[in-house]
Amino acid sequence: MSYLKPAELVTRMVDTGAYKLQLSARDTLIRAFMGAALLTLGAAFALTVATNTGEPLLGAVLFPIGFVILYLFGYDLLTGVFTLAPLAVLDKRPGATVGAMLRNWGLVFLGNFGGAFMIAVLMAIYFTYGFSAEPSPVGEAISEIGHGRTVGYADHGAAGMLTLFFRGVLCNWMVSTGVVLSMASDSLVAKVLGMWLPISLFFYMGFEHSIVNMFLFPSGLLLGADFTIMDYLLWNEIPMVIGNLVGGLAFVGIPLYLTHGRPAARRVRPARGKQLIAARPVPAAATGDEAAADVSPDSQKEPVSVL
Repeated sequence: MSYLKPAELVTRMVDTGAYKLQLSARDTLIRAFMGAALLTLGAAFALTVATNTGEPLLGAVLFPIGFVILYLFGYDLLTGVFTLAPLAVLDKRPGATVGAMLRNWGLVFLGNFGGAFMIAVLMAIYFTYGFSAEPSPVGEAISEIGHGRTVGYADHGAAGMLTLFFRGVLCNWMVSTGVVLSMASDSLVAKVLGMWLPISLFFYMGFEHSIVNMFLFPSGLLLGADFTIMDYLLWNEIPMVIGNLVGGLAFVGIPLYLTHGRPAARRVRPARGKQLIAARPVPAAATGDEAAADVSPDSQKEPVSVL
């Protein structure tokens, strides 16, 4: 199958969210750790290219490499589960509760931070010859990013916080679009293309991604940047996580679910002056029957087409 229609795509999104809520803590942590590590290696690569060539657009074009690899491997980012897990709760899938969702978010956050921090340490060693020399030009650029995206926002007060929040919203609108488009086809080429375009857009526009920043800001601190851990938490990571949550849900998950999900599929407006006799048939792939949603602990089978 080369393309899924929106109703079928929403069913796949709900199936995926329900599946992730049933994963063990070990699997969730491993997938989150490796997902963040691959994503942030891609970020380090993109920043290296942009700094060495002086072409930020080239860095943005290449940044999605890590994102594509991690989703093809079936790993997880907090930004993705922010969008998918709530849909399983809304759809009332077995085991998909608010508690299960919060547990999943917490574990993915911890795993993502661990993976991103590991890459921050490794790249700091790489940029300084094991802390025996001054940072390379790329290391200096990363330090400046950390300073500008914490103290820089703080200098503007409430307006800076508002800007930070909406950069997080816009970021996960694009990132979650990439996650969802990766499910819209079973073709490898189509999956890669669907992920590549929105991720390049977010990186070039300078939107704020909570997991990428879990690498950038610890890296900056390790490389001697002029900001503190509290600056990072208050003026970046905390509002960024909230903005990413709002962006993924408000602009990707909820709109698709409301208009193409199971409740919407049964709504039909009768033609003017005529009585509605039968509702529009629901595609088989969008009915959400138990056979399509078997994600109970006794049958933890990952859907064949799910990343």
